[in-house]
Formats: sequence, C-alpha cells, structure tokens
Amino acid sequence: MSDPALGLLMLGLIVVVIIMGFPTAFTLMGLGMFFGFFAYYRAGESWADNHIFDLMVQRTYGAMTNDVLISIPLFVLMGYVMERGALVDKMFYAIQLAFRRVPAALAVASLIVCTFWGIASGLVGAVVVLMGVIAFNPMLKAGYDVKLASGVITAGGTLGILIPPSVMIIVYAAVAGQSVVKLYAAAMFPSFFLAFLYLVYIIGWALINPKIAPKLPESETRVPIRPWVAEFRNLYSRKMLPAFLAAAVAPSKALAITVDGARLGYSEILRSLSFVLVPLVLTLGTLWSIWWYVVIHQQPDAPTAIERVEAPVPLGQSAPASAPVEEKLEELGSSAQQSGPARKAAPEVLQRMGNLQSETVAAPSESGPPEGFYLYFAFTAAVLLLLLFYYYWIMEAEQFEVLRLLITSVMPLGILTVVVLAVILFGITTATESAAVGAAGAFLLAFHARTLNWKKTKEAVFLTLKTTSMVCWLFVGSALFSAVFAILGGQALLESWVLSLNLTTVQFMILSQAIIFVLGWPLEWTEIIVIFVPIFLPMRKHFSVDPILWGVLVFVNLQAAFLSPPVAMSAFYLKGVAPKHVTLNQIFAGMMPYMFIVIICMVIMYMWPGMTLWLPRYLYGG
Repeated sequence: MSDPALGLLMLGLIVVVIIMGFPTAFTLMGLGMFFGFFAYYRAGESWADNHIFDLMVQRTYGAMTNDVLISIPLFVLMGYVMERGALVDKMFYAIQLAFRRVPAALAVASLIVCTFWGIASGLVGAVVVLMGVIAFNPMLKAGYDVKLASGVITAGGTLGILIPPSVMIIVYAAVAGQSVVKLYAAAMFPSFFLAFLYLVYIIGWALINPKIAPKLPESETRVPIRPWVAEFRNLYSRKMLPAFLAAAVAPSKALAITVDGARLGYSEILRSLSFVLVPLVLTLGTLWSIWWYVVIHQQPDAPTAIERVEAPVPLGQSAPASAPVEEKLEELGSSAQQSGPARKAAPEVLQRMGNLQSETVAAPSESGPPEGFYLYFAFTAAVLLLLLFYYYWIMEAEQFEVLRLLITSVMPLGILTVVVLAVILFGITTATESAAVGAAGAFLLAFHARTLNWKKTKEAVFLTLKTTSMVCWLFVGSALFSAVFAILGGQALLESWVLSLNLTTVQFMILSQAIIFVLGWPLEWTEIIVIFVPIFLPMRKHFSVDPILWGVLVFVNLQAAFLSPPVAMSAFYLKGVAPKHVTLNQIFAGMMPYMFIVIICMVIMYMWPGMTLWLPRYLYGG
C-alpha cells in the first residue's frame, strides 16, 4: 500500500474509532504513532531509533508552548464559576416577566437567557442542563409543545460556543494560525444574527399555531409590586419617573412610608431613582461611546500591535526564509541518512507545517468616519431616544419592578461580559488578559451573590482542569496526527483531488461546508476542528477565500454538531434532566428545524460577507 493510501486509511480509521467511543485525543496520538512508525521505518534500524518518537516530542512541545491556549483555562474557569454560583435563576424570572406579553413568552425568555448565559459562560453542557432544570418543566406545565420546549433549549444552549468570548474560536485560531481578536470581531454579528433567526422562528411558529405555546395564566404574568411602591405611587403619581423626581426634591411624604416596620429612607428613594434612570444612562453612554470612538478618538499614526498570536502555520503555507528546511528536518528527527518515501516527502511537508508564525493585528491608521456615518448615527440616536421617551411615558409600578429585577439580575453579568469583550476588541488587552479579568469578575459576582462556597469553588477548579487537559491533549494528538498524515502524502493527495475537480469558489465553499456539516452528525466540534479543518485550510488559498469569512462559516456550521443525531450532545444533556415521559426522539425532532436555520444563516452570511468582515476590517484594517 502506498504512503498516500496509508494516509487516507489513517483518516478513515480515526472516524470509525471515535464513533466506537474511544477517547479522541489518545486515539489521535495512537494512530499517529502507529502510522508514523511505518512512515519513518528504515530496514535494519532499531525500533527505538525511529524518528516518530522525536516527532512526538517536537509536536508536544510545540502545542504546549502555544500562547493562544493560555486563555482557554481562564475563560473556562469564568464559565464554571458562574455556573456553580447559580446566578441564572433570578435572571430567567426577570426576563420572563419582561416578555410576558410576547407570544411563546417562556420560550422567548429561555432563548434570551440561553444566549446571554452562553456568552458569559461559553459552556454548552452547563447552559443546556441549567435551562433544562429552570425552564423546561415550566414550559411543559404551561402546555407548551415538547418539540418547541426542547428545541429552544438545545439550540439556544449551543450559542455559547459561538458567541465571543468562545473557546471554540480560540481553538480554531490556534489550529489555523489566525488572530483571536479578528475572529472574535468577525463572529460578533453572525452569532447574534443566528440568535435573532431562532427568535423569529419561535415567535412565528407560535403566531401560526398558538396551540404549541398557550398564553400563560394571569397569575404567572402578574408582576408583584412591593407594598411601599404601591403606597408611594398613590402619594405622588402613577408615572414612576415624575414620582421619584418629586420625592427626591420634596421627600417629606415619602419618608412617612413604612417598610417592614421602619420608615422609608432617603437613600432608598435615590436608589430607586437610579434604577429608573439606568436606561437613560445606558442609552446616552452607548451613543457617546460610539461617537467618541468613531469621530473624536484619534488613532495613532503608526499601527499598534494589539495582540501577537503564536500558532502553527496552517497546512499549505510555506516556511519563511528564516526557517530553512534543514532546521525543520532536524526538529522532526529526520537525518541525512533517512531513505524511502518519508524522506522524499519530508522537505515539502515540513515547509507546509513545521514552523511557527507571529501574527500582528494592527489598529487602522488615522481616518475619518465611515461614509454615511452621521446619517446612520442621527437616525439610530433618534430611534433610541424616541423608544426611551415612550418607555418613560408608559412606565408605571409594574414596569418599574420589572426594570429593577432586570438591573439587579442581568446588569452585573452584562457589564462583566461587555468589559471582557470590549477590552479584547479595542486592543486594550490580549485575549489571555481579558480572560483573567473575566475569571476574576466571575468570582466577585459569585461572592457578592453569596452563592459560591469552598466546595463549589473546588468543583469549578477541578472541572476547569479537566476541560483544559482535554483540550491540550487534543492539540498534542492532532498535531502529531496532522504531521504524520501530511508526511504520508494524504494532505497532498486530497488537495490535488479537490483541485482536479476544477471547482469554482462557490462550489468549493459548498463542498467544504457540506463535508463539515455531515461530519457534525457523528463527531463533536473538537474533533472536526483539530482533525478536518486543517485539511481544508491550504485549499482555500487556491479559491481566494477569505480565511476569516471561511472560519466564521465553520463556527456557525459547527452549531449543527450539537444538534445533529446521533451524537447530538445537547439532546443528551437535556434528556438527563428532562421528565421521564420526554423521549430522545422528541428532543431530536425539536432540534431539526434549527439545523435548517443554521443553513439559512450560512447562506445569508456568504451572500452578504460584510456581516462578517465589516467589524474586523473597521477595527483593525486590512
């Protein structure tokens, strides 16, 4: 059997063995060692002198010295601390009350919480299990269709692995040699757009067939108003903004109100007024931040590096002049006496994948606002201010209580998430530093809520170690597997086959994404990214496909890996906490429509690439 045939056999075996249930990381290493031994075998040589052992050491060292991977344990720790701190229950209750008048209110609230919580934690399993415990039973008791209830939780729970900060994006960046911050910026709009498509589908289905999501009884939609707020409203005004402003200026009547046997304090009046003014502050602050960054903020004349990513060059890139082939041969343990097909293939292979690169993301040079910015900004500001005026016009005691619940349950987590993303996207910190900020902030939030004890902290740390170890071993195994696969000529064979088809760019995009989509049925996203994505990376150059656009399409595509049977992990996560009468087939049926929504989102992304590429190009140029 020829070496390229051995490479294809190696690729086929990895799929079969993983489906059989063997650990992915050690399967990759085992097959890499086994086939690599034959690739480097020379007659008369002792088995201990085989260069596969040198390759194993070199690949392991290269993977473990990859700076990009340092952010993974910190982001994972951030997610587990929030999950163990049980910060989501109050959030779901507040969002449920806020959307109580919307069709399929519980399903809409579940999707919003899944999206928001997924951003903060990035843990698919934790989000699906938590929402299964908190929201699944209430939806079933309210008469919701099982397929609707299961689909919204399983699909919404997967968004955490897509929306930045995402561990999947970090893993892809390390494999493909791309910038984490550029990928974060590129994935921002498509990920929220996918969540929006989910939301449209849920509301549209409920409008077409109201039986699948009956209206909640009045007892579950009534907002509890605290007694002192009701008395306060009677003393001043039904409109809460004028009432609190009047009480702040003339507090004598308000101070006569008793709360739990004590007089209402002036500090409580100011605190309540601050809750009322939060929407105004956030709106004006957001508009000012956009204006400052686009119009007032002056970029430096010289490009400023905001992140340096050390990552393996993707297959298909040639080594720089400073990294001669002979040095790479020495790194992989090849010697001048090496003979056979492996030696003939080694220089070409090592030119493809043996070196490390440093990618610098530069801030754009000084330039004016984008064309049409002032018109868009004025229109957006006018719409936001009109909506805010309308909100203040209708805000009575019920709206005030809902606002207070939203601020106390959502805003701390929201501020932490926005800070973590902002410091990455605007170049204030690297991804690793922002992950450390996020982990520290998660501890502060959990301690403030008094929901994190020593036992839960240990659980969060141990789970972080377990997840991080899995990812690191995956990188070691995939690095060895990819090296042996390329040395055997499997990569060159597949590349020549694809090029021989004379595909257009659109046809290549459809072929590559379709293969990844089908691989999502038996495999998880980790196996697909570390094993199969590197096969397509060198081919995209022949078709002039933007690496950022292609990568974000892969991220969206891999949402299907969690939603496609038979290895749909979201379904198994939900089944573990669902009532016994809910079958796995019902959960699978509920997830299927969301797979088609993923495909629709990918088509729109390809037809309108600006959705993906505008933000990274505006922030970092290029």
